[in-house]
Amino acid sequence: VWQVLLWLMLAAQAVMVLGLGSHLKGKESPDRPQHRVQHGPCSYTFLLPEIGSCHASATDYPVSNSLQRDAPSLPERKWPAKRLQQLENIMENNTLWLQKLESYIQENVKMEIAEIQLHAVQNHTTAILEIGSSLLSQTAEQTRKLTEVETQVLNQTSRLEIQLLENSLSTNKLEKQLLLQTQEINKLQEKNSFLERKVLDADSRHEEALQGIKAEKLEMWGLLSKQAQLIQDLEQQLATASANHMVLQRQQASLLETVHQLTGLVSQCNQISPVPKDEQKVFRDCGAAYKSGLHANGVYTLCFPNSTATTRAFCDMETSGGGWTVIQHRKDGSEDFHRTWKEYKHGFGSPSGEHWLGNDFIHRLTTQGSYSLRIQLRDWDSNEAYSLYEHFQLDSEEQSYRLHMRDYSGTAGRTSSLSPPGTAFSTKDADNDRCGCKCAQMATGGWWFDACGPSNLNGIYYPASSTTGRYNGMKWHYWKGPSHRLKTTTMMIRPADF
Repeated sequence: VWQVLLWLMLAAQAVMVLGLGSHLKGKESPDRPQHRVQHGPCSYTFLLPEIGSCHASATDYPVSNSLQRDAPSLPERKWPAKRLQQLENIMENNTLWLQKLESYIQENVKMEIAEIQLHAVQNHTTAILEIGSSLLSQTAEQTRKLTEVETQVLNQTSRLEIQLLENSLSTNKLEKQLLLQTQEINKLQEKNSFLERKVLDADSRHEEALQGIKAEKLEMWGLLSKQAQLIQDLEQQLATASANHMVLQRQQASLLETVHQLTGLVSQCNQISPVPKDEQKVFRDCGAAYKSGLHANGVYTLCFPNSTATTRAFCDMETSGGGWTVIQHRKDGSEDFHRTWKEYKHGFGSPSGEHWLGNDFIHRLTTQGSYSLRIQLRDWDSNEAYSLYEHFQLDSEEQSYRLHMRDYSGTAGRTSSLSPPGTAFSTKDADNDRCGCKCAQMATGGWWFDACGPSNLNGIYYPASSTTGRYNGMKWHYWKGPSHRLKTTTMMIRPADF
């Protein structure tokens, strides 16, 4: 733009010069010299002034712009001095005007350039703002999408956490079930080990029993040989007896005469009335018999409490002050103690020999008052010991004749060999123990077995010739161990305040 303005300034200057020439000379020459300037697609034609006889060279009059320098050389003519002075003044004024115009143009150009730059900056700022707005909108969209994705991730994470928690709970349940199964397996293994030990023990006992039977067989052969010898001796004695038969007949005649004499004496005694004996009296227990003045050991008649029924019992009037009612006695193995529940209820055996007094009578007797229990033991080496319980009682049949005792003392072990209080009575046909192995069948006899327990005084009676200990024999564990063989046992009771 400023180049165009510059060209316009030059053109105006030339027009002014041309106008001045016309004014000085008028229209003297119709054919004036012309100068054409081509600028881009535009051409400019200028009418040059006529100069008289001025022959001064171009170097004598310096020009201030390129347009004048480019002007064609004019014929040398001579200008009048006054005209030249006027021309110079005009040229100076035009030069000043052109300078002002140039400064004005430069200022306008600077302003336009500043406006253009400002407009460019504004356009650039607008573009940047548009780009920023677009970026902000894209950022907002991306933020929204990220928020949605984050929400989905959080939801998925929550679901995964819930699933993980459920899996953890399921894992805990499975671990608990696995632990329970492991415990059950351990219990089964323990039971299996216990049963294996039992089987091994049974095998060892069976082997020992076989060895015992073989030993007894050998003993029987020895006895048979002895019996054969005895038969021979008897035959010899029979021969001797036959020889003495005649002597016996003579003695028989003498004995017949003596019998006739005794018959006469008996007929005389029958005429005297019989005197009742104290042994025929009925007592509550042996303690009552002792207090009545009877201090001799023997069989007495006792009555059931609150009943007219009676029973025969052996009374020990000598041991530890006397007054003891014997409820069990073993001495020679003549009585079978592997009996039924009913037999143990009513009692069996002979009071003067091996016997069991009866659970029903023991229950009735021990529930009418406080009683003590004393157990006497003797082995085959004549060693003796006893166990004393200050308080003893049996429950009823409906309660399986449960055992109750306390305050133990004695020499048959530092602790009691009886089963714990509350243990029920068991027989071969009534299994009330706390073991699945049926102790009454394995250990034989009727007893308070609990889990078979450390004692059984009603087991099989093994003689002194039996050298091996047996599980089903008579035992009192805490006196010389469970395999120690017993010869005699006595269980007896009396009032605690005797």
